[in-house]
Amino acid sequence: MNNTDPFAYHRLLLIYKGDISALVMFAQQSNGSVCFPAALPALSSALEPEDFATSKVTMHPAVMLQHLNQQLQLDDDLLRLEPGFNEQIDTPGGIVMVHLARFTLLDPPKQLMQSRNCGMRTLPELRGRPPAEMELLRRAYVKVMEG
Repeated sequence: MNNTDPFAYHRLLLIYKGDISALVMFAQQSNGSVCFPAALPALSSALEPEDFATSKVTMHPAVMLQHLNQQLQLDDDLLRLEPGFNEQIDTPGGIVMVHLARFTLLDPPKQLMQSRNCGMRTLPELRGRPPAEMELLRRAYVKVMEG
């Protein structure tokens, strides 16, 4: 990973949850990854909470969200951070922090994300992703369904 890139050690998952239907969908990049703005490196693995590294200084997830909104040309009020979702992924280049941002729309943003060369997928449609991503998806699903 590029140590000079301030976003190299941070990722976002983008999720949609219908408040009435409870439909849950995740944004997926054209390269298949569900992590934004870049895929996790090969050989990544999800850490258990008891194994999380403590860091005194870290980037606030709102900075990451603002960066992604600019990159995808999304309105600033389209996504909001889900508090309490702060997962850590062990990668060959170091620990990557993963946060969760939720679409604030009534309907799934399928066409919107398609216009950004991304898709919206349900959890079963994402089977076969790398183990670290599957664990992140599972944890995000549990978070929004229990929250």
